Amino acid sequence: MGMHQYLQSLSNLETIQRAPGFFKYQNHSVAAHSFKVAEIAQFLGDVEENAGQTVNWRALYEKSLNHDYNERFIGDIKTPVKYATTQLREMLADVEHKLSQNFVQNEIPAEFRAAYSRRLSEGKDDTLEGQILSVADKIDLLYESFGEIQKGNPEPVFTDIYQESLRTIVAFKAMASVQYFLKSVLPEMLAEPFTNQEKLQELTRNILPAADQSN
Repeated sequence: MGMHQYLQSLSNLETIQRAPGFFKYQNHSVAAHSFKVAEIAQFLGDVEENAGQTVNWRALYEKSLNHDYNERFIGDIKTPVKYATTQLREMLADVEHKLSQNFVQNEIPAEFRAAYSRRLSEGKDDTLEGQILSVADKIDLLYESFGEIQKGNPEPVFTDIYQESLRTIVAFKAMASVQYFLKSVLPEMLAEPFTNQEKLQELTRNILPAADQSN
């Protein structure tokens, strides 16, 4: 028993494509997504730290880098399916957790098991780092869907993904990093010229005012 199986399995994440079953102009692997989420989380952590929050950087990097590792066991399930019901989402999460813990017990050397059990557990919790991960994950999903919309992809699912991602981000609007993203980053994204630009801007406006009114 050694770390070989774990290190070898990292290559598997390069072959798992996100948003399976839909036409895409640009494919994104789980490995690439994990890297981008870590980079986004790093930026959001900087904003939170500048706002006076104390960021546990080790926890943030561990959560963001490893948050989708368990997809090597069951793949990337379509978002509409994954979130069809709360019960289904909980069942999938339970399966992922059991498979990952079995992997840790059977493949990871004893002296590293506690660390990898922690790293491969659900990272989206109520801690600041868990919330940053939740936002970073959706920001990358927002950009993936925006990239397809920008290129004129006719699949309506990417508009649905864009709206669902933005609504989730807005749900964390009390965070300084989310406020910065909504006020400084999102407007720059929408200012870029692309097909259906006005439609996407309108969809965005319909989501953001609702969030402002709930303050």
